[in-house]
Amino acid sequence: MSTKDYLEKDYYAVLGVPKTATAEEIKKAYRKLARQYHPDANQGSTETESKFKEVSEAYDVLSDAKRRKEYDEARALFGSGVGSYAGGSGGSRGGGFPFDFGDLFGGTGGGAQSGGTGERIGDIFGGLFNRGGGQRTTSTTRPRRGQDIESEVSLSFTEAAEGTTVSLRLTTSSACTACTGTGAKAGTTPRVCPTCEGTGAASRNLGNFAFSEPCRDCKGRGLLVDDPCPVCDGSGRGKSTRTIQARIPAGVGDGQRIRLKAKGAPGENGGPAGDLYVQIHVKAHSVFGRSGENLTITVPVTFAEAALGAEIRVPVLKGLPVTVRIPEGTPNGRTFRVRGRGVTRKDGTKGDLLVTVEVTVPQQLDDKARTLLSEYRDVTSGADPRAELIQQARSE
Repeated sequence: MSTKDYLEKDYYAVLGVPKTATAEEIKKAYRKLARQYHPDANQGSTETESKFKEVSEAYDVLSDAKRRKEYDEARALFGSGVGSYAGGSGGSRGGGFPFDFGDLFGGTGGGAQSGGTGERIGDIFGGLFNRGGGQRTTSTTRPRRGQDIESEVSLSFTEAAEGTTVSLRLTTSSACTACTGTGAKAGTTPRVCPTCEGTGAASRNLGNFAFSEPCRDCKGRGLLVDDPCPVCDGSGRGKSTRTIQARIPAGVGDGQRIRLKAKGAPGENGGPAGDLYVQIHVKAHSVFGRSGENLTITVPVTFAEAALGAEIRVPVLKGLPVTVRIPEGTPNGRTFRVRGRGVTRKDGTKGDLLVTVEVTVPQQLDDKARTLLSEYRDVTSGADPRAELIQQARSE
């Protein structure tokens, strides 16, 4: 398998199966796609022929347990591909690869230079690859980004709609104060790990090429502690608790997860802090609902108001009630829009308030009201509101 396949091609996506698919599921998916794209079933179609080759290539790798394992490990290392490939001229240059790893990972040829568009790929990988020459940067001295942490907060309906600032108490990992992060008991010092010679990495063979992984003996630190710190048990890390003020933007919804940059655990060796992810829980409101950026409310109206028209007062989320005009002959369930009384958007503007009217039926009538309604019924008895419905039902 070529290195390009390891880095770029997602064979699981080609076959339409998850990474956890069994051998039988992979075979079943392949047979289905092979029948669909077989050249005999698609005479003259170069597109389906190419697709058939792609499906066959994916099956060749994933159906072989050893090759599938190598493929999975390579994909886990590189993700879905790293930048572009510095193939150069002259074809394969060692190890059977179509390009030189020295060019990709810190050689003199390719890569963005310091001060350009970013760090060189070799600097990003920090000596992970098993290549000779040059000075290695060990994992113990390289700046490390702090961990991302998660928290959750419950907001009232109004706080979620308008935005608010909340206090969050966070517990994060930091250097142990007793041993200053060395992991060794006071008065003692760690020793260099003899397995990795202090690099924190051990070489591992992965089929066509070798790469380095964290040393199993020192867990990637490059140091071993013979007399561990009693406070952190030799880990060099401790727990710290802090309270931060987090601004929750307006318009967040229940179940939403927001990211607060650089509010996570502090970095190591001068590395940047991680991010804080906050899971939002919004309490329901007894009066208002929400539809995207709009608020919703159902308002009761009398039969007379709906039939004759009226101006009614409607509550809003914050502030004094607004007046909504109900035109004559308004049917039950009709919705009216009040501009600018909804949820605050990112640009500071607001959505609308959607007012749905619900005609109420009086539960009790006095004699006068009953007499008047009876007279109204007699006057309008000639019009049957269900006649058209019955006629339509008979015609089908």
